[in-house]
Amino acid sequence: MSAAMSVPQHRLLESPNSRTIEIGPWTITACTNPISNSGRSDALQAAIGGIPLPEMTFGNNSLELDHRESGWRYAFTTEEALKGVKNGELQEGDGGVKVGYADAWMKSRTGPSSQIPMPKTVPTKPYDWTYTTLYPGHTEPSSTKGIDWQPADRNNAKHSIPLAELTRQDPILFYAEIPLFEDELHDNGASQLLVRIRVMPTCIFILQRFTLRVDNVLFRTYDTRMYHSFASSPPLVVRETSGWEAPYDRVKGRLPKRDDLTPLTDPMWIAKVLTEMPSEITQEVGAGTRWKGLGSRVEVAMLV
Repeated sequence: MSAAMSVPQHRLLESPNSRTIEIGPWTITACTNPISNSGRSDALQAAIGGIPLPEMTFGNNSLELDHRESGWRYAFTTEEALKGVKNGELQEGDGGVKVGYADAWMKSRTGPSSQIPMPKTVPTKPYDWTYTTLYPGHTEPSSTKGIDWQPADRNNAKHSIPLAELTRQDPILFYAEIPLFEDELHDNGASQLLVRIRVMPTCIFILQRFTLRVDNVLFRTYDTRMYHSFASSPPLVVRETSGWEAPYDRVKGRLPKRDDLTPLTDPMWIAKVLTEMPSEITQEVGAGTRWKGLGSRVEVAMLV
């Protein structure tokens, strides 16, 4: 950061399960709570259509942004993220992953933590057992109407996320890491959704990352990046959503040490490998699932 750059006035508020920053016209609150109890889990499962919840569901976690000048409110929540999981028979584009144990595993789960098989008279509810979601956050119902996402102008530099700014060693005024859910897919992989936010003297940056590993089948990453420069006038938010996918063995082949499989459980390493591979492979062909999340899209919202 330039020596002449000043840190804007801001206020931090903390409680046992939440942290808030007030900076300029923004109020941003990150809520981090323990795994949902049975009552919250039952209510959440009903709200998302009855599909079994991930093993670790943080139903009370959220990230909320409130731009007071425009009345725009945006949030990332577990409930809305899980509503993005396919409920029902998977169709073309859903990126369904079919492996030998999938049907037997789904039939063994009657609830978010149940180990008791369903009675044979109870039909199994089909759903995407990998918990893949294309959820990019959502505009709150109480938000000002008329502020919508529009396709970015590729010729407008302000309609992109400036990586150089984000990699500078600027002070971090506010940071939060908010897990929404995680599931180990019956010890045959992992599915995880995590939100991170950084507020720096010049900007706000959010990364929500969905990571899927199905052992011996595929890796999948779906990122939502959001960026706002405090200097933008009128206020502008950039949102970039990107999906990558590759066969398990292609990613495994990039391990630094062939006998150390630890990186295969690291979402950051997985994302790095997928983004460094040719986009023709990871964002077009993928792992042959025809998943509609492949590729990238950039949108902007004017907060006026």
